[in-house]
Amino acid sequence: MTISKGDTLPDATLLRFGEDGPEPVQLGERLRGRKVVIFAVPGAFTPTCHLSHLPSFVKNRDQFDARGVDEVICIAVNDPFVMNAWDEASGAGKARITMLADPESEFTTAIGMNFDAAALGLLARSQRYAMVVEDGTVTLLQKEDDPSVCDVSGGKALLDAM
Repeated sequence: MTISKGDTLPDATLLRFGEDGPEPVQLGERLRGRKVVIFAVPGAFTPTCHLSHLPSFVKNRDQFDARGVDEVICIAVNDPFVMNAWDEASGAGKARITMLADPESEFTTAIGMNFDAAALGLLARSQRYAMVVEDGTVTLLQKEDDPSVCDVSGGKALLDAM
């Protein structure tokens, strides 16, 4: 079943790259009592993700603050080393975007947002989406029909829908 507005996100253990290497992040704890934007991409460094999707959140990060958003999280089905390299290459961390890895696609699959594009070498990846989550409940969800475009799930589009 695909997650939808009004649903509670399942708790999941994701990974981030900390000072001593990969460390677990309990998503449920991060969401509790907070307003959080989560956006997901099919893969770090892939063209649309790297050139459009992530930059749209980096560029608009301050506007999310103005809307009462406590944190902006980017999730990809990649390992934490790749997410760290992407963070450094994109300036996401400097823009206060939290980069979280879902290396086995457990969270992505649990919310029904997984897909395969074997011809492109993308297996068990995340569909492209953005959501607003308040205290663990999805209050706004914008999902792309085509993972190669970033129209409704970009930072500006999400702000316009809020």
